[in-house]
Amino acid sequence: MRDLLAAFLRNLRGLIVFGGVTINTLFWFVPIFVLAIFKLVLPFKIFRRSLTRVLMAMGENWISCNRLILAGGGTLHWKANGIDDLRKEGWYLVLANHQTWVDILVLQTIFNRRIPFLKFFIKQELIWFPFLGVAWWALDMPFMKRYTPSYLAKHPEKKGKDLEATQRACQRFSDTPTSVINFIEGTRFSEQKRNDRQSPYDNLLPPRAGGIAIALSSMGEIFDAILDVTIVYPDGVPKFWGLCCGDRVQVIAEVRRRAIEQPLIHGDYQGDRVFRRQMHQWLGSIWLEKDQRIDALLRDSQSSTRVA
Repeated sequence: MRDLLAAFLRNLRGLIVFGGVTINTLFWFVPIFVLAIFKLVLPFKIFRRSLTRVLMAMGENWISCNRLILAGGGTLHWKANGIDDLRKEGWYLVLANHQTWVDILVLQTIFNRRIPFLKFFIKQELIWFPFLGVAWWALDMPFMKRYTPSYLAKHPEKKGKDLEATQRACQRFSDTPTSVINFIEGTRFSEQKRNDRQSPYDNLLPPRAGGIAIALSSMGEIFDAILDVTIVYPDGVPKFWGLCCGDRVQVIAEVRRRAIEQPLIHGDYQGDRVFRRQMHQWLGSIWLEKDQRIDALLRDSQSSTRVA
């Protein structure tokens, strides 16, 4: 009976926290969507720019409210290193390892109001997604137009057009501080995926260079720095529902600032094999270092727990 009551209270808590996050999301989505319509129809760039800043502020408020709701649950305990010298008026490319949907909450929590509102590269086709497509456009999410190798084989005249489209989409960021995030593993880490992909890393999947190559070629001259984030969960990788239900989630985030290397900005990832190899080697060295840092952070956390 006691176990049933504990399970009931746990799930009730989860429903309350999840409901709070859902209501908060809807509360901010409605004005964002309404302002998105105004931004879509207004022909004046200065008005659009002003509306963009208002929309970004709304996005930051949404994150702050989510943070308060989760803090009320008392479950997310985070520690972040390397976030002291960041600028809200800067331009950043954020790279991070990816293990769970909680990663997004962690990144939003540690970076909110320290750097510009985080934006994700989104497939061009999703701009037509009902309601959300307009909201993503209003929040200046960069849309990527990608052609498959088989399509390019049939339509060689389209080669390079996807990159040009993405570059045009990113041009508006030149006068608005921007943070773009890229999970370059392509999916969440698991031991099964690591084995399937024959990953050379203990804690990571092999990085995929295509997305970051497009980001750097589109916006490399604008970015102030790359923020390389290593996320570790010493007590095990959490699930979002467990977080809502009150499971204690301990997270360590280590942020390393990396300079933008000029040779990586101007290369042709699709057409130049030498450049593609250089990009893979550059990412591979970063990922090897990240893999080693994950092991070190886990060891340090376990040592601290034993001492305590």
